[in-house]
Amino acid sequence: MLKFAAIHILNHRNESAVNLLARISQQFNDSAQTKLAAMESLSAPIAQAVEMMVRSLLANGKIMACGNGGSAADSQHFAAELLNRFEKERPPLAALALTTDTSTLTSIANDYAYDQVFAKQVRALGQPNDVLLAISTSGNSPNVIEAIHAAHERDVRVVALTGKDGGAMGRLLKEGDVHICVPANRTARIQEVHLLTLHCLCDGIDCMLLGEDA
Repeated sequence: MLKFAAIHILNHRNESAVNLLARISQQFNDSAQTKLAAMESLSAPIAQAVEMMVRSLLANGKIMACGNGGSAADSQHFAAELLNRFEKERPPLAALALTTDTSTLTSIANDYAYDQVFAKQVRALGQPNDVLLAISTSGNSPNVIEAIHAAHERDVRVVALTGKDGGAMGRLLKEGDVHICVPANRTARIQEVHLLTLHCLCDGIDCMLLGEDA
């Protein structure tokens, strides 16, 4: 009886392994298809965002980035690759993630509201030559929306990186802002395209500042 049970469990595990391999393959395929489908619609706004960010940096401006959860990690990833380096050796570029100072974040959330954790930083630090990279997969993150309002108050240009239908963020953007909206509904797929987009931004910035052959 014990031997039979062990064989049953082993067979079940083998079937699960086969199913797991199929699921993993499907994840890779879905991700690739989403990226290919997004390429045509996102290339132009990504190029516009690159040009906006380069103008900002050349005018001694800076790029601020914000988002929640995975988008907070993307903000920090992007800022690090500008401030330190991406793939080419170059001087550091002015960028900061508004998601990293826990004392600032928690004091604003405690004294005012979590919706204001990025907006108050933008109002304090934002200057007319700056750019705000506002990231939200749904386009509906309240604190990122407030950051966009603050950016407009400070004459800071906005690059909104969203998904689905762009949400409320897409409707807030003004002339001169850029909307990069991933044409997908699954959060994981949107986040994967967001990361690729950030790498495209970094590569484009380096290319415009250093030349294609640098």
